[in-house]
Amino acid sequence: MTTSKPIPETMSGVVLTGHGGLDQLAWRDDLPVPTPGPSEVLIRVNAASVNNTDVNTRTGWYSKSVREDTASVATGSAGESAAADGAWSGQPIDFPLIQGADCCGEIVAVGEQVSASRIGERVLVRALQSHRAADGTLTTWTLGSECDGAFAEFTKTHAADALPVHSDWTDLELASIPCAYSTAEAMLQKIGLGAERVLITGASGGVGQAAVQLAKRRGAEVTAMTSADKAQALRALGADATLGRDDPLAREAFDALVDVVAGPRWPELIEALKRGGRYVAAGAIAGPIVELDVRTLYLHDLTLYGSTLQPDSVFEDLVGYIERGELRPCIAQAFDLKDIRQAQQVFLDKRYVGKIALRVAC
Repeated sequence: MTTSKPIPETMSGVVLTGHGGLDQLAWRDDLPVPTPGPSEVLIRVNAASVNNTDVNTRTGWYSKSVREDTASVATGSAGESAAADGAWSGQPIDFPLIQGADCCGEIVAVGEQVSASRIGERVLVRALQSHRAADGTLTTWTLGSECDGAFAEFTKTHAADALPVHSDWTDLELASIPCAYSTAEAMLQKIGLGAERVLITGASGGVGQAAVQLAKRRGAEVTAMTSADKAQALRALGADATLGRDDPLAREAFDALVDVVAGPRWPELIEALKRGGRYVAAGAIAGPIVELDVRTLYLHDLTLYGSTLQPDSVFEDLVGYIERGELRPCIAQAFDLKDIRQAQQVFLDKRYVGKIALRVAC
């Protein structure tokens, strides 16, 4: 390991001690500082933010045993049966875990295969990371889920997943980008969204407001589904129109549907697509179990996409958008990392538009 300054042996941070409620998030001052491997870098974390994946991992919502919406288990647990497949990858979680999919920080040390010139770089870390082994096997994980993440003073990652960023945005603003915006951008790239009519559900949340901005960047005519009190804020972010969560949906009105909600209204959402329309999902906060009339699917020539895996180019594109001034951050509120329980409660209350950011650096 190469470093320009002494690295402490221990650090402060938050660990997830098991599946369950907010009480499973524990502050620790004696966590070992990770040592980067040969192709890795050590990052001093300056800022992070809260995402649905943090909450879903904590509660075990990703388990196939769970059929409820995310809010139903958000302050408790999905139950003992969720332990076997509680991560989004379908594997059990190795506790204690340092969560945190969003990371903005500075490289302070590098492994032996990484150039020492990278020390001092301000970086954003790719939230969803994929690496191919020599035998061709692809392994994918989320920072803070299958490996320790950014809810501590230091984290490590593959050098290729720490991208330098040159921007006048604050660390908190940059930390709002990795998970939500890469999820949204990957969805739009998957359906090849252009200058078309698109409906975006859950538009006031992290992924939703990111999708609004990114869709407008592509020239789309954006309709954002949200609550009435958040409509004005979403129009300010670029939405051309808004719909209430319970408003009736016109049939065959949209070329594409970007969905993180699913739930009981899913059949109506599908009916809102024009013939040949495309649907893409990367969440199911209103419930993962939906009813599909297969006749609607084939008679209307619809295409349904799921979106999790991301080409590395997605995150590289996002950094470019930031550096060229094609995006703007949307921070609803910021908390100190030590106040993670309060931050997650505000996140769960859903009374905001944008991201809940976390100050990590001391």
